[in-house]
Amino acid sequence: MTPKTKEARDTAAEPALLDDPLIRCLSAAVLERNGREAVLLDLRRLSDATDCFLIATGDSDTHARAIADNVLERCKEAGFRPVGIEGRAGGDWILMDYVSAVVHIFLPRVREYYQLETLWGDAPSLSLE
Repeated sequence: MTPKTKEARDTAAEPALLDDPLIRCLSAAVLERNGREAVLLDLRRLSDATDCFLIATGDSDTHARAIADNVLERCKEAGFRPVGIEGRAGGDWILMDYVSAVVHIFLPRVREYYQLETLWGDAPSLSLE
């Protein structure tokens, strides 16, 4: 499954971001399990820590864990492994660190509270469909 994109802001991330095999794998895996409001934040010009955040919402803790499990499985099949995973047991905010990309899977209330898209408001973004 290849993610389709639409511009989320006037400062849309460069489509070249989706040329990266890891980003394509992560995006497809999130979308396969119906991650809601999935967005890529292009941090390449803003952060030395990572190139990209992939942010998505799960409808419940079970749904969030299913998204995370699919990301792990699909990316492992493609040869990508995270260096760290946090929050998987609770399921309200799951963080998966793939070094050049970090996946954040939130429950709606937690995503609204932390507002990473606003915190990183200068980052170009792509909304995934």
